[in-house]
Amino acid sequence: MKKILYLVTCLLVFASCEDFLDTDNYVKKNTGNWPISESDAEELLTGVYATLADVTTNAADSYFYLAELASDERFGGGGENDKDMQGFDKLMNTKNDRMLTFWQGRYQGIYRANMGLETEGNWADAVTTEVRNRIIGEIHFLRAFFYHELMETFENIPLVLSTEPENIPQADPDLVYGQIAYDLKTAIGIMSGKPGVGHATKWDAQALMARVYLFYTGFYGKSSMPLGNGEGENVGTVTQQEVVAWLEDCINNSGHSLVPDFRELWSYTNPYTAPYYPYANGLDWAEDGDNPEQMFSIKYSIMADWNTSQTGYSNQYALHMSLRSTNGGEGTFPFGRGWGAGPVSTTLWNEWAAAEPNDMRRVASIVDVDAELADYKYGEDTQMEETGYWQKKIINIQGIDEEGIRWDLFGTPMYGAQNDIGLGSVADLILIRFADVLLMHSELTETVTGINRVRARAGLNPISAYTIGALKNERRFELAFEGRRWADIRRWGDAETLLDKRLGTNVINNGVTTPVKAFGGGYSARYKATRGFFKIPESQITLSEGVLVQNPGWGSEAEYNGW
Repeated sequence: MKKILYLVTCLLVFASCEDFLDTDNYVKKNTGNWPISESDAEELLTGVYATLADVTTNAADSYFYLAELASDERFGGGGENDKDMQGFDKLMNTKNDRMLTFWQGRYQGIYRANMGLETEGNWADAVTTEVRNRIIGEIHFLRAFFYHELMETFENIPLVLSTEPENIPQADPDLVYGQIAYDLKTAIGIMSGKPGVGHATKWDAQALMARVYLFYTGFYGKSSMPLGNGEGENVGTVTQQEVVAWLEDCINNSGHSLVPDFRELWSYTNPYTAPYYPYANGLDWAEDGDNPEQMFSIKYSIMADWNTSQTGYSNQYALHMSLRSTNGGEGTFPFGRGWGAGPVSTTLWNEWAAAEPNDMRRVASIVDVDAELADYKYGEDTQMEETGYWQKKIINIQGIDEEGIRWDLFGTPMYGAQNDIGLGSVADLILIRFADVLLMHSELTETVTGINRVRARAGLNPISAYTIGALKNERRFELAFEGRRWADIRRWGDAETLLDKRLGTNVINNGVTTPVKAFGGGYSARYKATRGFFKIPESQITLSEGVLVQNPGWGSEAEYNGW
C-alpha cells in the first residue's frame, strides 16, 4: 500500500520569526516550550522535510522544472499562452516574480533547519545519541540540499545561518559552497546508513557531496571545493580524494544497487499498466520505497488537495509534463493527460540512435508517438514546440483495474488515489539514484568500472578505456529527464554550443511545422548574458531596500512575449 506521507502537522508551527516570543505561552508552541521531547524533535524534522515537497505546489517555478526545460534535450512546450514554460527553455523572463515561490520555499526550509539546529539543546537530552545524530544529520543534509538548488538557480544569494531577522546581502559564492560542504561533511560524519523511507541517510549525503563538488569545480574551474566552519567562514577544502572515498563507501557499503531491468524504474511498469502496455508486458515495477536504486526522493501523498498545507502533495511535475488535451486518454494509453510541457528534442532522439543503436534505454525513456501511439493528434489545445517525442519517466500513467475499467491514473486502482490528473499522481520524484553515484565515481577517477556497470544493465558492451566523451554520453542517456542535464552541460562548458544546435530544427506549433528561431538574441547569447543563472524575484530585491542586487542579463532585453 502506498505510504501516506507528510501529513505535516507542523507546517505552520514556525512560519516566521515573529511566532516565537520571549514570553511564556501555554497555548501556542514557542522556543520556550517546544521542541522539548523526541516527538517534538521528529515533528520539527518533518517540518523541514515538508518544505522539500512544498515547491511541488507550484512545480513550474522550481529548480527541477527549470533544469529540465532549460536544457538542450527539451523544449518549453505547453499551449500558445503558456509562456512560462517556453520562457525557461529560452532563458528568458515572463514575470517579475517568476521564481518567488521557489525562493521563499527554499529559504523557509533553511529557516526551519536553522531553528532545528538552534533548539537542539532543548530536546537532545530527551533522545538517544543515535536519534540525535540522525535528526541533526538529516537537518544538515536538507539545508545543504536547499542551498545547492538555490546556488545552481541564482548563484548570488544571501547565506542565512540564523533565525534572527536580518536584511542580509548576497554572499560570495565560495562562502555558500563552503557552507554546503560543511553541512554535508557533518551529515556524513554523524548519520548512519540505515535506510528510512522518505528520510535521508549518510549515503545520500555522500552522493550529494559529489554532485555539488563536480558542479563547483567544473563550473568555476577549481581543483577543490571550499569547506566552511558553519559560521559563514571558510577554513579548509574538500578534495577530490575525499569525495572519491565517500563515493566508494557508498558503492561498497550502502546496500544500494542497480535494478536489474532499467525499465522497471519507471511507473509504466506497475501492475495496473504493464499487462496492457505491450512494451512493458511482463515487467515488474521496482515500486517506490522498495527500490534498491532509489536513494533520495520527494514523496507524495494519496490524500493531496489544493489546500496542500493540510493534506499533502501530488506529483505536479507529472501533471505538467504529460500529454495535452484529448491526448492522454484511451487512444494514447498508457500515457496520461496533462499540460504538455517539455517536448523532447529530435536531436536527442537521433543522436542517441546514432551513438548507441542498440541501447534499450532510448525507447524505455522516450515515446515516439508516431511509432507507439496510433491515435495521437498533433496541435491539441494549441500545443506548441511539439516534436513527436515525449519522455516516459515523469508523466501521468493510466491504469486498468481487475474489472477492466480504465483509470486516468494507475494510482487509483493501485493505492486508492484520486482519479484526478492534478491531484492523484503519486509516483516519487527520484532526485538521487545509485546509477548516478556509479557515473560520478567513474568521472572523478577516470575509470570505466561505474560506466560499465551501468552499460551492462542496459545490455550494452563494456568500453575498454575511459574518455570524457564516453562519460558524457553515458550520463546523457542514463539520466535523461531526471533534472541533471542542465547542470552537466554547464559544468562541462558545453551549454552554449549544445543549446544553439536546436536553432533551425523543426517543431510543430499549433499543428504547423516551424523552424526554431532565436529569441532574445539566441540561446548562446542568453547563456553568455546570464551564465545560466536566473532572475531573482523582484519583490525580494524591493523588500531588501536595495541590499539584494539583480543578476546580470535580466533587464528588458530578457522579456519573452511568445512566438
